[in-house]
Amino acid sequence: MNQEELNLGRISSRPSGEPTTVEDYTFEPIRGQPMLRWAGKRPFASTQYFPAQEKERFGTDVDGWMNQIYWGDNLQVMSHLLKKYRGKVDLVYIDPPFDSKAVYKKEIKLRGQEIKNDHNSFEEKQYTDIWTNDEYLQFMYERMVLIRELLAGDGSIFLHCDWHKVHHLRCILDEVFGPQNFVNEVAWCYYGPGSPGMRQFNRKHDDILWYCKNGKWKFNADAVRIAHDEKTLGNFKDGLKGSGFIAGEYEIPDGKIPEDWWVMAIAGRYPNDGKKRVGYPTEKPLPLLERIINAVTNPGDIVFDCFMGGGTAQTAALKLGRKFIGADINLGAVRTTTKRLIAVAKELQENLPDEKEPKYTGFTVYNVNNYDVFRNPVEAKELLVQALELQPLPGNALYDGEKDGAFYKIMPVNRLATKADLNEIVNNFDYKAAEKKSLESPGKPVLELKLVCMGHEPDLKAALEEQLKEFKLDIEVVDILRDKSQLVFKKDSEAQVVRKGKKLKIEKFYPMNLLKKLSLQKSKAGDWKELVESVMIDFNYDGVLEPSVIDLADENTDGFVKGEYDIPDGAGTIRVKITDLLSESLEVEVK
Repeated sequence: MNQEELNLGRISSRPSGEPTTVEDYTFEPIRGQPMLRWAGKRPFASTQYFPAQEKERFGTDVDGWMNQIYWGDNLQVMSHLLKKYRGKVDLVYIDPPFDSKAVYKKEIKLRGQEIKNDHNSFEEKQYTDIWTNDEYLQFMYERMVLIRELLAGDGSIFLHCDWHKVHHLRCILDEVFGPQNFVNEVAWCYYGPGSPGMRQFNRKHDDILWYCKNGKWKFNADAVRIAHDEKTLGNFKDGLKGSGFIAGEYEIPDGKIPEDWWVMAIAGRYPNDGKKRVGYPTEKPLPLLERIINAVTNPGDIVFDCFMGGGTAQTAALKLGRKFIGADINLGAVRTTTKRLIAVAKELQENLPDEKEPKYTGFTVYNVNNYDVFRNPVEAKELLVQALELQPLPGNALYDGEKDGAFYKIMPVNRLATKADLNEIVNNFDYKAAEKKSLESPGKPVLELKLVCMGHEPDLKAALEEQLKEFKLDIEVVDILRDKSQLVFKKDSEAQVVRKGKKLKIEKFYPMNLLKKLSLQKSKAGDWKELVESVMIDFNYDGVLEPSVIDLADENTDGFVKGEYDIPDGAGTIRVKITDLLSESLEVEVK
């Protein structure tokens, strides 16, 4: 892995040792500018460059540009993007975790039957939004620093949040961008029922914080005007008393600039905008994103969303002729967005002759940091416990399992483990038990500890030994990226794909993880097509999937993929990708 570091510096740390609390750091705020403090606050002055692997390509470039979708931790994705896109992104819109203490689940619909999630039936967790306060603040702070580096000089960030953390996030944005670069706080208002037994006013608005980078920003007023109400038009006809305006001397604009509170729903949080929602949890409506993008970007500008979810920002950017980059840690989000963009691009391409501005419909899908071990990070810890054959430790909040006398600690998965991640171990270490064991067995390790991670900073082991130097520890770092060939996380899916003359036929498909979940519900599919979301085929595979056949199971195909396809003349190595309803994919080559 490339160890190149990209400097972000505006905040520096004390040169001695490895600080663990905010008091150990020397921050350099602007005079008179308040700063939010939290336990374990760490400056973020440099980051490592992470390579990306191109996996799939859809469509063609326009003037050398291909849109980009990344599957990976957005901290690593942005660290990768810095090398090429520092100071080049015109708009960042993010809808990050709200710290809502909720677990978001996906509704699973088999072709021919329907299974809905609840606590007593089949469910597929997409992601959790449960944090400790300090962990959440550090997570968001580091990402704001990287976003600022990516923004153009007249670029804007729109951060979508709600009452849970808006007060903290505004303080972080003030610190990173400067309070002088605050532009607006927009309240997006909507209607809906309250909970039984409410003891406060019904919380029915989200907050969207708008900051610029350097005191400059774009604002296309005419692109976002809305109709005047009848009262306003009547006032102008009669002359505005005391206003200084005289009817006939002042021409009323064609529509007004919206206020900083937006009512964009008739009922419920997500309005019917004429398009079917993709069913991704916390998905935002398309008109909301279209208003933001129209307001602060021009055709050809770059829009970036590193908490992509169901791809609404990318869809709006594509439809409005903007370039886009998207990222998400959840594979389900990447697959949902990919499917959505394919459909929108097809629709636009059919109408391209009538378009004056170019539409950037082609896009490429990348993995960052070989991010293909865990399909769903929510299940990662459980999968690792099973793969490593650990004995669970109920009631132990620090260690995740035990095996052959060693304790295992699973570090944050699908991202680099850092020295800062050791704080949890140091702060919760059983010092009394270690002292007792040290006295009973002098010179022997008081603990055998395995740190399970997915890539790690250099000297991770040495850093923990230094912080617990009063005890002798037997520490080993188990790197999943390095050792994953020796581990079995789940049984792979299987398929039988055959070539019969000029036809390619999928005869059988067994998505093992999905079938396992169905069996637990005592449910089964009558045909493999009921389990499939899409089939993509590249008839001349060269290492990057460029499908010429994209068969989506939707209303246009009666809800099922075809399963049989014509093989064109000149076909070479055929690569078939089958994606099931859990967004897990199997790729098969047919010679």
